[in-house]
Amino acid sequence: MPAPNGGPDAVGAGQDEGLALTWLYAPGDRPEVVAKALRSGADVVLVDLEDAVPPGRKEYARAATAELLAEPAHGRVPVHVRVNALDGPLAGPDLAALAGLPGLGGLRLPKVGTPADVVRVARAVRAAGADAPPLYPLLESALGVENAFAIAGADPAVRGIALGEADLRADLGLTGEEALTWPRVRTVVAARAAGLAPPAQSVHPDVRDLVGLGESCRRGRALGFLGRAAIHPRQLPVIERAYRPSAQEVAAAREVLAASATSPGALALPDGRFVDPAVVAVAHRTLLLAARRPPD
Repeated sequence: MPAPNGGPDAVGAGQDEGLALTWLYAPGDRPEVVAKALRSGADVVLVDLEDAVPPGRKEYARAATAELLAEPAHGRVPVHVRVNALDGPLAGPDLAALAGLPGLGGLRLPKVGTPADVVRVARAVRAAGADAPPLYPLLESALGVENAFAIAGADPAVRGIALGEADLRADLGLTGEEALTWPRVRTVVAARAAGLAPPAQSVHPDVRDLVGLGESCRRGRALGFLGRAAIHPRQLPVIERAYRPSAQEVAAAREVLAASATSPGALALPDGRFVDPAVVAVAHRTLLLAARRPPD
């Protein structure tokens, strides 16, 4: 049966952005920083109109972002925009200014708590005469995490979900990495169940703590995440190293695919590894990632 939302039927199948490893935030009221982000090597640039922009500069940030996206991307790094809080007075003007712009790669929807939040945004964009761009709801509360699967399938325009861990920590009073394990796993499972690409991890807020960032990325990868959002370019290489396949992983994936091509169905490799369709699907994704990111 096809996966909902146009998502992958096999692990790793899907659109190119479904294999993105690095998503770099840049404040919308600082076009010079956005320009640097576009040159940083990030797979996707996230222009922020919400938390990173002071109240007095919201209109300027919106206008500057609309100007940036007024022309088609033409091979430029994809640009997504995080709009202001959906239950506040600024989200409507944000959506009206951005809907239909040819350079808009996607909309990040903050603090989504229910599927109705997503439906409301999609309807507002379509009512303005534009197709809904790819939507990426952010789960930043207990309610959002509880409704993760319903949010992931709320509208065909939804292309991914992600946690907003700073707000989630505050909402639940969480401390430490281990406290986030359950909501992280729930988000990964909800995305997969809805046929979406694996979610990217939330930002690591300490831009100087590159060791901690790397350790957190390795834990996130083990939980099923793919890539991570960043708030500074110096974080990008750490995220890439943690998430891109190693030379050993690439070699193992090639061995799996070679064996499966000659012996369809389940089989055991000479070293004892068991191969079945799920293992083959993971091997395919490994090689897709390796094609974009050469292994170390």
